[in-house]
Amino acid sequence: MSDAPQFPVTDAVLEALAITRRGVDELLPEAEWTKKLARSAATGVPLRIKLGLDPTAPDIHVGHTVVLNKMRQLQDLGHQVIFLIGDFTSLIGDPSGRNATRPPLTAEQIKANAETYYAQAKLVLDPARTEIRYNSEWSEPLGAAGMIQLAARYTVARMLERDDFTKRFAAHTPISVHEFLYPLMQGYDSVALKSDLELGGTDQKFNLLMGRHLQQEYGQEPQCILTMPLLEGLDGVEKMSKSKNNYIGITEPANTMFAKVLSISDVQMWKWYELLSFKSMDEIARLKAEVAAGRNPKDAKVMLAKEITARFHSAAAAEGAEQDFNNRAKGGIPDEIPEVQLSGAPMGLAQVLKAAGLVPSTSEGLRMIEQGGVRRSGEVLSDKGLKLDAGEHVLQVGKRKFARVTLS
Repeated sequence: MSDAPQFPVTDAVLEALAITRRGVDELLPEAEWTKKLARSAATGVPLRIKLGLDPTAPDIHVGHTVVLNKMRQLQDLGHQVIFLIGDFTSLIGDPSGRNATRPPLTAEQIKANAETYYAQAKLVLDPARTEIRYNSEWSEPLGAAGMIQLAARYTVARMLERDDFTKRFAAHTPISVHEFLYPLMQGYDSVALKSDLELGGTDQKFNLLMGRHLQQEYGQEPQCILTMPLLEGLDGVEKMSKSKNNYIGITEPANTMFAKVLSISDVQMWKWYELLSFKSMDEIARLKAEVAAGRNPKDAKVMLAKEITARFHSAAAAEGAEQDFNNRAKGGIPDEIPEVQLSGAPMGLAQVLKAAGLVPSTSEGLRMIEQGGVRRSGEVLSDKGLKLDAGEHVLQVGKRKFARVTLS
């Protein structure tokens, strides 16, 4: 962009830059993105901002919305966002972060998952201002000859610089040749869409840089890249994932969603505010200062839970979820409930539920935990791996089963 006309960096451009930076892990190269913003502000031509998601599962959880929120912020600045469904790249299988070859999905699985992806994503994005594309549009016509020509634009040595490939190569773990095609095809998406900025998680940095490299190879102005942190799940340790059962699905019931947000730690809450809330950073800083000065952190957590629940349901549903939570916490526990003495602390939650007679089996206990149907003193317990320490625990399964369990 060095030969391009220089446009003034106004206060509006600096404000757009600050919005872009919020919560990001990396914005590369920031100077180029500033120039792009200045050009867009001066000419009135919106920038093209791309996010590609492979429909590898049918549902989206709030961890996925970290990058969708950033897309919405940039969309609200007036830029053109492109929601790219990777129906072609899903056939290859993204090796990012993998330590073994990942089996590709079938075309039928991809189609079924893609049908629900955008329906859920538009709960965050403005559908009227979102361009929806499928990368099979340009990937399939590329053909074998085009694929060979594309592969000639990158070297094996550069490909092996990628962290997961490096580790697998050193460990003599098989790397299939088709896995090299994935970053090439994702990069070619940026060429086809002429994107100015591509977003992704921190695990996607190599693939995003590939798009920048290939755009230069094809004579285009290279895109900037923006990586967002991976959101830890309800356990506060592992990345949010369905396989870890530490997630909040964006189509979960309002009451479950609200209660799950309240279950995160006070420390973790502030990262969730930065990455998931639409409040300004000044508002969040004021709230954090109030908590530091003595305000109950639960007040802040309730505000976050209501905001997230309202986004995916409605303000009325969020109010109802708060009322339901309060009713259960205050008056939902009967005065007379069975008392159970158990030894063997710490003990897995599902095992405690079975031993206390609250569920017929540990598998049923795990199912109830997964569905958000287990509470301790009104608080939803959603971690299937949770172990209860010695002491008294007032447990509830469903609406009517209670027990006061004393573990020793």
